[in-house]
Amino acid sequence: MPSPRYFLKHFVPFTGYPYTGSPTACNLCGSPHSVTVAETDRRLKVLKSVACTDCGLIRTDPMPTPDELSEYYATAYRADYQLAFAGGPPRHHLNRSAREAAFRADLLAPKLVPGARLLDFGSGSGEFLAAARSRGVEAIGVEPGRDYANFARAQHGVEVLDDAGEGRFPDGHFDVISSHHVFEHLRNPADVMERLARWLKPDGIIYAAVPNMAATGKPPHERFHFAHVHGFVRETFDLMARRAGLVPHTDYQREDTTVVYRKTDAPPVRLTNPGLADRLVSELRPMNPGIYLASGAWIWPALRRNAKAVRDGLARR
Repeated sequence: MPSPRYFLKHFVPFTGYPYTGSPTACNLCGSPHSVTVAETDRRLKVLKSVACTDCGLIRTDPMPTPDELSEYYATAYRADYQLAFAGGPPRHHLNRSAREAAFRADLLAPKLVPGARLLDFGSGSGEFLAAARSRGVEAIGVEPGRDYANFARAQHGVEVLDDAGEGRFPDGHFDVISSHHVFEHLRNPADVMERLARWLKPDGIIYAAVPNMAATGKPPHERFHFAHVHGFVRETFDLMARRAGLVPHTDYQREDTTVVYRKTDAPPVRLTNPGLADRLVSELRPMNPGIYLASGAWIWPALRRNAKAVRDGLARR
């Protein structure tokens, strides 16, 4: 685990994060053109986020390097954002994860049948893997967070890989692939979606969920933070899936940016959405950080996050 000084640098407002990064083009459409959406995050730290002017995908600029991201998620992320300092997942995470795993298993029940092959990409502490295996599914996970992966192996007896790059699985191998709140953490989410689509059987499904940057009821500051290097809205999430040859599956209920996709033979589409970036700049424009801090508008979101963690920690599993 990184030193206390490292974590302190992640919390002091009006300062930058301890990374160097590098400029990147849009991972979805390849355009180098962008417009600034925000220059601070929910901790009031300096963090520039831009939207691609061609397709609207939001990204951190400069983007952390592959090595910086890999090290952060392997050793620091869980402690930084989930206060998991003791090595394993805290109780509030386990309770929340168990509820989400049950929901996901019920949603995907038509495909979670004995003998089916499942990949959970970003399997966390393993609750969904366990739920799928209880239905007779051959389940395997991918989780770069070492402590959470070790917990899943020890607690649930599931198979979890540290990584799964190109060539790790043959094309058309899985009946079901799931990825719950993972793509926003990836440096190259569109490339990963294409990889997952290749691993999917022709009649398979991909469950994918990300936070919706355009969701209402949350101050703009709350939608940006270092752990999310990409930001999606409904349009860009579907466009990324379409690039991978996927479309929403109408047999499964959709909840905004929580979607079940299927493969399609339809011809490719242009990876553009004119005007979306300008709309996001308008909708997500944060309050001036100093005014935001003085106004006290940050207090309620902070209390709400902490209250939610306390509630989940006290709940029975």
